[in-house]
Amino acid sequence: MTGTATAQRAKGNEETRIVTPRLVLRPWRTDDAEAALAVYGTDDVTRWLAPAMTRQPDAASMRELLRAWQEGGAALERPAGRWAVELRESGELVGGAAVLPLPPYGVDLEIGWQLAQPFWGRGLAAEAGRALAGYAFAAGVDELFAVVRPRNDRGAATARSVGMEWVGETEKYYDLRLQVYRLRKGEFEASTAPGPVA
Repeated sequence: MTGTATAQRAKGNEETRIVTPRLVLRPWRTDDAEAALAVYGTDDVTRWLAPAMTRQPDAASMRELLRAWQEGGAALERPAGRWAVELRESGELVGGAAVLPLPPYGVDLEIGWQLAQPFWGRGLAAEAGRALAGYAFAAGVDELFAVVRPRNDRGAATARSVGMEWVGETEKYYDLRLQVYRLRKGEFEASTAPGPVA
């Protein structure tokens, strides 16, 4: 992998942990439901995710969604997946991140991130996004996309912080008008390459 993130596969299974200077991206567990509700149980986050995902009203529905993510993840081809995002220092769950096939055809891969509101503005979403991009590119992906709803200024700013370039608007995905950002492997590698030594 390029950059400062490292991916670790758990011995004997396909679960991947991605570690950055401040974060650990790890597979979701059903016992994450209470902490995940701080992310996916708020309109501040989920209003930008609908219709792909709606606000979870309680821990029981969040637990069911986590189970569905775990079951669906088994059918995904690497590097696609969903990860819980924890603070490396404390282990506190602060969000989620994903690399998923975009509808309707599942050919393009989307990179996405969501954080609980108290953790916004610290560069954590961009750090998670760059780590997932490095993981996906190391797995052989040539390009990744982020789709952002109009007026989601934070989402657009994070896509740019990840190194993504705005490439236009489309209604191709989710039957919504969305801003499309793209990151190509070569651009990512160039942005993470060490500078010249003086």
